[in-house]
Amino acid sequence: MDKKWLPLTVVLGVAGVAIVTASLWPDDEKKPPLPQTLCHGTLSRQTAELIDDGKGGEVSAEEWESKGKGDVAVFKACHVLRANPDNDHSRGSFKLVIADTRGAPGHKKHSVPLGPGFTGWALPDEAKATLPSGCAARMGSTAPYIIVRLSEASQAEEKGLVDRDTAIRNSAAVVREAATNLAKKYGCAA
Repeated sequence: MDKKWLPLTVVLGVAGVAIVTASLWPDDEKKPPLPQTLCHGTLSRQTAELIDDGKGGEVSAEEWESKGKGDVAVFKACHVLRANPDNDHSRGSFKLVIADTRGAPGHKKHSVPLGPGFTGWALPDEAKATLPSGCAARMGSTAPYIIVRLSEASQAEEKGLVDRDTAIRNSAAVVREAATNLAKKYGCAA
C-alpha cells in the first residue's frame, strides 16, 4: 500500500467504527416502559392518561412506599402528575394508594360498582377496589384485605371536564387495572 493513502484509510476506518458503535450503542433517550415505572408497575401510560384535567402534558409519577409502620404492613402510593407546557412544575392528576386494611370492603353512597370480577366502587373523582382474598398474605400483611384507592382525580364533573359517566368509567379503569396487575404480580388473581 502506498503511504500517501494511509491517513485516508485510517480516517475512513475510524469513521466506520464510529458509525457501527453509534448504531449499536444503547439509546439513552428511550425511557423504560411506564408500566414498569408508573405507580409501582401497576398502571400503563394509556390508562393513567384517561384522567386528564384538559391541559395535556406528559404523564409521570412520584412514588413512595412504607412497610411495617403501625398496623400497616403494606403501603405503596404515588401521585400521577402531568407536565406543564409553560413551566417546569408538574401538576397533580390523581393519587393512587395500595394499602392493607382490616376493615371490610364497603360501598360509598352514589357510587357505581366496578363490574364483574371486582369488589369495589367508583365515583367521578375517586374509586376503590379490593384485591382477591389471599393477596394480603402474599404481599406480607396479616390484615385480611388489600385495597387500591384512587383519589384527588382532576377530572371531577364539577370542573366541567368530562360528564359524570365518563369520569366514573375513567376512575374505575384506573383502579381495575392497578388491582388486576397487582393480583397477577403476587399470584393471587381470582
